[in-house]
Amino acid sequence: MKNGVGLDVYLVIGILLGFAFIEIIAGHLKKSKRNKGEWIQEMGGFFVLSLLIKPLIVITTIYIGSVFFNQYQNILSDWNIFYLVPFYILIDDLLQYWYHRSGHEYEFLWKLHRSHHQAEQMGFFISYRNAGLYYVMMPNIWWLSLITFLGGGYAVAIGLVLKQLIIISSHSTLSWDKHLYKNKITSAIMSVIERIIVTPAFHHGHHGKSKLDGISDPNGNFGNMFSIWDQLFGTAVFSREFPTEYGLQIATNEKWTTSYFYPAVKSKDSSNILSKGFRKIDSTSFSPLITELKKGEKYLWCQCGKSQSQPFCDGSHHGSKIKPLLFEAQKDGKVRLCNCKATKNAPFCDGSHVQLKKQQSK
Repeated sequence: MKNGVGLDVYLVIGILLGFAFIEIIAGHLKKSKRNKGEWIQEMGGFFVLSLLIKPLIVITTIYIGSVFFNQYQNILSDWNIFYLVPFYILIDDLLQYWYHRSGHEYEFLWKLHRSHHQAEQMGFFISYRNAGLYYVMMPNIWWLSLITFLGGGYAVAIGLVLKQLIIISSHSTLSWDKHLYKNKITSAIMSVIERIIVTPAFHHGHHGKSKLDGISDPNGNFGNMFSIWDQLFGTAVFSREFPTEYGLQIATNEKWTTSYFYPAVKSKDSSNILSKGFRKIDSTSFSPLITELKKGEKYLWCQCGKSQSQPFCDGSHHGSKIKPLLFEAQKDGKVRLCNCKATKNAPFCDGSHVQLKKQQSK
């Protein structure tokens, strides 16, 4: 493709094959519990993105630009590649950080991104496990198309290869950073590296089931190539450890065709978030919930009011900006946990439900 775009596809395929070969040698793929549908969505998602969605967006952008903004075509072609590559990559990654974060904070985008987090095992192809529409709307793909139109195709090709090398490695089961944290010298080096780029430990934490393990934060670590955005916007968690459980708190079983083609294809299960007319049920009440806690154990208190496991989180907050509250029991015994979600002493009841009840009864 023009100005070097298209070369990245072959190089990224080479990176994928390299990781696949190493994972096969290490026995990781043999241990995989993925079903046929998951393999189809992950591998198919990569090829559809690389050979159909991305080229069509590039061609569309170049066509529109040449028709309406012809005077700007190739204006970046004289830029030094050492300036253009960082310019392209930094804006690209910042756009993807906010898009990825929005995929967790807005319900429609969460439905498109949710299949990415259904995977209960990590692997290099998980990078491409999203609904097709999620990629069509991805702003950084349109950004790479714009830069290509402006004459920066070679910078785009270089940037994509560098970025995919980090993204694929951070999803892979080949956790290259795991042993580097154990040595005093390499640990010091990793303190710098992990605060610049996304490492496997950093991103694996994003795929962990919940914060209960003290390692994971599915509502944090949104960075793709650089971890600097998470640090800048307060969503970074550096645990240097790897989750023991991956996936969603509530198991899902829809077909891969529903996950990939939503909203064109919807689930027939009315309780599934991808079904037509699905609505989350408000589970709050004007009465506190009396619960038995054990000293030293950690709990996730629901703050969104949609959990069907009140007063504890069941993952229903996904697709909103509301996060559960992690707390540790200080003693054994029964406590009154808030279920009106208005307490000023979270997670414990402070009587706010009484005032709320009075206000509603007026």
